[in-house]
This record gives sequence, C-alpha cells and structure tokens, in this order.
Amino acid sequence: MQPSPYPSSSLDAARRAVAEQLREIRRDAGLTGREVAARAGWQPSKVSRLQSATTPPSDEDIRAWCLACGAQDRIPDLLAANRTADSMYTEWRRVQRSGLRRLQESRVPLYERTRTFRVYSSTVIPGFLQTYEYAAALLGDIARVHGTPDDVADAAAARVERSHVIREGDHRFAVVLEESVLRHVVGDAATTAGQLGYLLSVMALPAVSVGIIPAGRARGMWTLETFTVFDEGRVHVELLTAAVTVTAPGEIAQYAHAFDEMTALAVYGTEARARISSAIASLG
Repeated sequence: MQPSPYPSSSLDAARRAVAEQLREIRRDAGLTGREVAARAGWQPSKVSRLQSATTPPSDEDIRAWCLACGAQDRIPDLLAANRTADSMYTEWRRVQRSGLRRLQESRVPLYERTRTFRVYSSTVIPGFLQTYEYAAALLGDIARVHGTPDDVADAAAARVERSHVIREGDHRFAVVLEESVLRHVVGDAATTAGQLGYLLSVMALPAVSVGIIPAGRARGMWTLETFTVFDEGRVHVELLTAAVTVTAPGEIAQYAHAFDEMTALAVYGTEARARISSAIASLG
C-alpha cells in the first residue's frame, strides 16, 4: 500500500465532480470546447483546464460557462458544489490575513463541542498541549514564513487559552507523536525543554493519553502528515500551504484506521516518559 500523492482524495474527488458537471453541461448543449470558449471570451485552453479539473473554476467561470451553454438553471447547484470543494482546501495565507490570533480563536467552538480528539503529529507538539513560550516561537516562525501580520504574542495567548479544554468539560485526548517531534528544537533549547517538561505533566491528566512512536522501529505504517480527528465528524490535515478539512465518512474512517495503526506502534506510560526525559536531557 502506497501513500496517496494528494493531500485529500475527497478534495480531489469534489473538484473532479464539479469539472464533470461542466463537461456534461457542455455536451448537453451540443457544444465543443472551442465553441464554449468563443462564447465566454476565453482561450480554448481554459475550457480544457476547467473540465479536466486542472484549474478550479471561480464563481464567474461557472456563471460564464452555464450562460454559454444556455444552462442558467444549473448555476446555483454548481456554485454550491464548487464552494464546498473550495472549503475543503483553505489557503493558510487567506485564513491568516487578519492575523494568527483570530485563526486560534476561530477554532474554539469546534474544540469545545468535540468530545474525543485523536491527534497524530509528525512535526510539532499539538497546539492544545503547548506552552506559551513554545507556541510563541512556533507561531513566530509561521508568521515569518507566510508573511502574515505580526500578532504572535496575542495568538500564542489565544492558543494557550483555548487549551482549557484539556482540563475542563467532558473531553478525551489521545495523542500519538513521532519521537522526532521531541528532538525538534522550537525557539531555543530552554523553550523546548520547558515544553517537554510540560508534556510530562499533562500526561498525568486523566483526560490525556500520549504515546510516542520510537525512532527506528520497524513499522507497517509510513510517517503521515499531522492530522486531528474530531469525534467522528471531521479531520483537519495540516500542510505547509493549506489546511485540508475532510468530512467524507469513508475518508474519516481511513484516518481513524491510520490513527489506530499509529497507536499500535507507540509506547506509553513509563517508556514514553523515559523517551521524553531523554529528549530533555539531550538539550542540556
């Protein structure tokens, strides 16, 4: 079994479904691609890109396509389908345009209504387990790389504030980390040591379970992108340039299965603590 080259096959399928509808509308109208292009005032290559899902259509593209094909009645449904596909893949730059603090605060309702969190991370300590210093250092890097407004201090405070869910309410957190996450220095050695020390302390909370996948362990599941499963309703997958939201039941089930696979690879309790303590010692 090989990993998919796509960040989300549900996203790919949603975009292909919109492209297929555009193709069907053209065929039903008895038009060639060149004829649609001529009526819409486009280059023929644009028609090819739109109906092959190479380029996602804009709302204006959909309206122009349907008008060219005399299928104005199809516009509302196509716009809705296209926006659903677009919402699955949200560019970080667009989300972060108003600053990182609002992005942190926007997730509070989801965090508060979720009962069970399943988190796998191959990159950093998950947000709701971060210290203020670790969050500020990490968000500072994100703001610099993405060129977003510098409200890092407020954003880090908002991230820590929303972490109240690990101590309040009927929530459960199952977290699996690659051991490399423990060895990745964020900010500086003191910041990372403080974060790992905090991780040891929150592991004692009854609502939190933390497993560590040992480096070098033989495994039947490759390292994946960082993801969070919220109950049974959605998955957030974090990429460099985008956040992918998966809502298709079949795909949520695949991520849940992947999490189970990662859980089986992880060590817990005393052995997990020993690996975290070893990572702290290596920083000295």
